[in-house]
Amino acid sequence: MADKKNYYDILGVDKKATPEQIKAAYRKLAMKYHPDRNQGNAEAAEKFKEINEANETLSDQQKRAAYDYELEHPGMGGFGGGFEGGFGGFEDIFSNIFGGGFGGFGGGRTARSEVGEDIQKEMTLSFMDAAKGCKKTLSYTRNEPCGVCRGTGAKNGTEYATCSKCQGKGVIQQVQNTMFGRTIRQSVCPDCSGTGRTIKEKCPDCKGKGFQRKETTVTLDIPAGVNTNSYMKKKGMGQAAQGGVAGDLIVVFRVEPHKIFVRDNFDLKIDLPISFKTAALGGTVKVPTIDDTFDFTVPEGTQSGQVFTIRGKGIRSVRGGTGNLLVRVLVEVPTKLSKDQKKEIERLDEAIELKQHERMKKYSDNVEGLYGKKPFNK
Repeated sequence: MADKKNYYDILGVDKKATPEQIKAAYRKLAMKYHPDRNQGNAEAAEKFKEINEANETLSDQQKRAAYDYELEHPGMGGFGGGFEGGFGGFEDIFSNIFGGGFGGFGGGRTARSEVGEDIQKEMTLSFMDAAKGCKKTLSYTRNEPCGVCRGTGAKNGTEYATCSKCQGKGVIQQVQNTMFGRTIRQSVCPDCSGTGRTIKEKCPDCKGKGFQRKETTVTLDIPAGVNTNSYMKKKGMGQAAQGGVAGDLIVVFRVEPHKIFVRDNFDLKIDLPISFKTAALGGTVKVPTIDDTFDFTVPEGTQSGQVFTIRGKGIRSVRGGTGNLLVRVLVEVPTKLSKDQKKEIERLDEAIELKQHERMKKYSDNVEGLYGKKPFNK
């Protein structure tokens, strides 16, 4: 393994990372180095290739187990089928890794089914579409399974035969004599690439590939409450593979900001500007929500910066429940006052006593107690 890449380092995770941690690290790096975001950047393209290679191995339990064994035992060589489970001795090791025990054959493997690559696309949603849910269509080009040969690559979907080299198992076994005894090693059949069959006559439509390059359109029922970096998966709508299962389409959402609302998980935050009169005497103001407005009563004596929580007026969660609406009141001071308006304000200010301003009164008392001087002319 000295000359091989360290997949854990590539994804930036610990060797004991959970599948969820590996998945999260891969998704973050894949978005960063995706070719669509780094057009013409050869280094980013190579990095993206490495990330996918690392994820393909570490996200598969058997592949990861075999990789870890190679990592811990350099020079032992690669293991075609991987292994799973614990082991108690050398016989168990070779049985799990190579499919057979000392001096005999194991049960063998069956032909493998190719799985096509996933396709990742990014979709931008308006704030309201993401909050309320919506239907969207997405068009993209992919390797679509050939409808004529049903993805087999063989004419009419039937012109293929069982591979004579592996007898349809998809793997071949090699006998090796080691210091531990006679062992059996399995590897993918080179004649059929592990499918267990060979094509006698190619499909004329797809030329034996099992898929055709086509424009595909899918409709997405996007639920209410998705947010930036939320994603949807459409099974089987990724790249097709000859005679196998198509990969998935993964749509990652990017949500645009809003002029009024700020989102905090499933809560909504808004700033509500009000006049001095409304703050002092109270009043009713129309406040928006995701669906409509409602009459919000501003209490008498409301202070600027005060936050009111209205329960159940936030964003609906895809898992059920609804967040809250947090209304922050901002008392706005008028500008460009006329002479008469200024005189009215001065007359009002003179009529209001300092003790009616709770925070000003406390501040005044503290300053006077510290220096013996009053900070206000009241």
